[in-house]
Amino acid sequence: MVGLVLNRLPMRGTLLNTVTAAAGALIGLGVGSALPPGIAEAAIMGIGLIVLAFGIKMALESKNMLVMIVAVVLGVVIGTLVGIDGGVAWVAEEVRKLAGESGSFNEGLIAASVLFCVGPLTLMGCLEDGLGEGFDMLKLKSALDFISAIILAATLGIGVLFAAVVVLFVQGALTLAATKLRRISENPDLLAEATGAGGVIMLALGLSILGIKDIPTENFLPALLIAPVLAVILAKRKSKPAQVT
Repeated sequence: MVGLVLNRLPMRGTLLNTVTAAAGALIGLGVGSALPPGIAEAAIMGIGLIVLAFGIKMALESKNMLVMIVAVVLGVVIGTLVGIDGGVAWVAEEVRKLAGESGSFNEGLIAASVLFCVGPLTLMGCLEDGLGEGFDMLKLKSALDFISAIILAATLGIGVLFAAVVVLFVQGALTLAATKLRRISENPDLLAEATGAGGVIMLALGLSILGIKDIPTENFLPALLIAPVLAVILAKRKSKPAQVT
């Protein structure tokens, strides 16, 4: 019955992902207070290590290290100049005030938002859904986000629940823009560079979750757009015939 309803809705995968992320967060909030401090700390360390491992795997998918390096450095410079982290922190703080929450609200919202929205499954899943090719990838992502949301919400609090709204807007926008992003999904080189840059962002997030280094991961987000653009530029330069003098 649920499958029949989803098949008739637009942005089916995104809606499913939003609901599962929110459900996981609610479960995590319910059990969070019952978790002994040692268990909660161990759980967050486990999440941090998994994010690091996933980030390494993604970064290694880059086919051109130069593209990834330039994209990440240029991306974080642009992000810092624009002040993305400040903007995200301001929005998170305003949401926190409206929700009447305190503590680790901002940390939970930002960490969960990056974890849920950065990665190949997000981009590829939204393209698949938006182009009418099903939403199997987002079904898998929904299951993973459900588990992650339980653990994150149990340790970081209600900010993780609000990250489900971020999933709705970010993945919804990608799904609606699917026709314009088709080129990325059909070109493995472009996807590999976007994935590689995303891996570096995941590594930064993992270090932040583990408390090793507080890195403003939001400032790196422009790299996700810069990496495939650089890949296109390099591909055009390689395919350009040499001039005979």
